[in-house]
Amino acid sequence: MSRRDLLCDTAIQILAVEGGRGLTHRAIDREAGVPIGTTKNYFPTREAILTAAAARMTALHRAAVDRLRETTPADISASDVAELYPALLRRAVADDPTQMLAMVELYLEAVRRPGVREALSGMVLANAEAAAALQQAAGLPSTVRDTGLLDAYFLGVAISLLALPLDTLETVGLDDPYALGIGVFSATAPSPGEAPAERRSAESR
Repeated sequence: MSRRDLLCDTAIQILAVEGGRGLTHRAIDREAGVPIGTTKNYFPTREAILTAAAARMTALHRAAVDRLRETTPADISASDVAELYPALLRRAVADDPTQMLAMVELYLEAVRRPGVREALSGMVLANAEAAAALQQAAGLPSTVRDTGLLDAYFLGVAISLLALPLDTLETVGLDDPYALGIGVFSATAPSPGEAPAERRSAESR
């Protein structure tokens, strides 16, 4: 791993644990175990750190997308794809929430920082394009618009699971991660054989 990637990965970890306020040049130096001043040499400003962290996260997601494409079986079915989403939700929330927590912080920063916004847009597009290709391989007429909406639903559900107490999740019906994973997929995935024009017509009524 290059030192630049090490600093970016450390920044992502700090964002997840400490939030945006904890992300400083010195904090990254300390956590990465590099001499004080190293991060500032690579990323002179805080915005440069945030933009680089977003770009690094995008690169990691693209690599994951490529692995998914390479390992997708030729006979994958729509139900196989649906089952991916509870697993993805469990990994994002329960197994290792680092990426999801850091992403939330970066989304907030992107509201005010164009460089972060541009980097995140690459990740969103890569995810949507990969998910559309996967669903099409399973016989679903999915578009990038469908899977972009799926990605947004997934993000909202994951944030709720991370942020809210269990009793609130139970009260509002968000206490079953498996059902939620299937639900976000079902809410956006078109039926086999359904044309995009037919969906748009149905949605406009």
